[in-house]
Amino acid sequence: MWHNSFGSKFRIEIWGASHAPEIGVRIGGVPAGIALTESDFEADLSRRRASAKGTTARHEKDIPTIVSGVANGTTTGEPIEIVFQNGDTRSSDYSQFESHNRPSHIDFTARAKYGNDVDLRGSGQFSGRMTALLVAAGVVAKKIVGGVEYNTSIVEIGGSRNKAEFSDIIAAAMADGDSVGGVVECCASGIKVGLGEPFFDSVESIISHLMFSVPAVKGIEFGSGFEGVRLRGSQRNDCFIDAEGHTATNNEGGINGGITNGNNLVVRVAIKPTPSISCEQMTYNKVLNAVAPLCIKGRHDACIVLRAAVVVEAVVAIALAELTLNI
Repeated sequence: MWHNSFGSKFRIEIWGASHAPEIGVRIGGVPAGIALTESDFEADLSRRRASAKGTTARHEKDIPTIVSGVANGTTTGEPIEIVFQNGDTRSSDYSQFESHNRPSHIDFTARAKYGNDVDLRGSGQFSGRMTALLVAAGVVAKKIVGGVEYNTSIVEIGGSRNKAEFSDIIAAAMADGDSVGGVVECCASGIKVGLGEPFFDSVESIISHLMFSVPAVKGIEFGSGFEGVRLRGSQRNDCFIDAEGHTATNNEGGINGGITNGNNLVVRVAIKPTPSISCEQMTYNKVLNAVAPLCIKGRHDACIVLRAAVVVEAVVAIALAELTLNI
């Protein structure tokens, strides 16, 4: 029995915590004979690292170590285990939250469910740190699916869709000790027709299940999504233009009835503003038994969206691997 896991064919299990000595992922269902080395992970992991203005000052090297499932640079068919060491941790930054729960964060619900001994240093197993494991699994998933191209970008930050304004919006939030959220769009092309099943194993169901495992994700849409519901059917319908199933528009986002139709798969994901902010917030303090001011110290992203695009892409790839192996 795998815990903290997902998948029936492409199976992933993650373990560890933000400030534990290491974090890791176990990946099952990977066929033998696929070329895989540690260097294959670098491009996607580098997209997730904190480097841009507005990202955390915590800098982990994120160097993967393949423990098992690969021999001589080729997968063996056995489960693949990959681990990452945690090094740049400051656990003392989180002591203030033992009695003063952060608004919109995990402190209250984690203790209510698991007790006061739950490890919440760096937010523990709930941390965005764990998304490095999803990115690693996504690299393996991309190799299984093959032939799919991913075009993933940030399309909105702080309510603006003008990319020229993004830097100024983030800088203004940082100056106020605040944070901003945004929207990531992933467009995957080259997907074969026929992936997915109706209802519970639809393409939308699988992707959404996985996507909401990513911390800070609060919404998802496919194709024209919420904008599309404001149109009439005659305006929104995707008319077919050839025998292969290509359509004049793509309001369905590449899916009909839960099954891929061969057009581009288009997914947009809403990422909330980082809840750990340094400006003063009035929230309940257990020791004082009263609402009191809280100013959060430590190293946090003013705009986690900057590092989320590759995570969204990895999740789409993991879902496609699960759907592909289920054919």
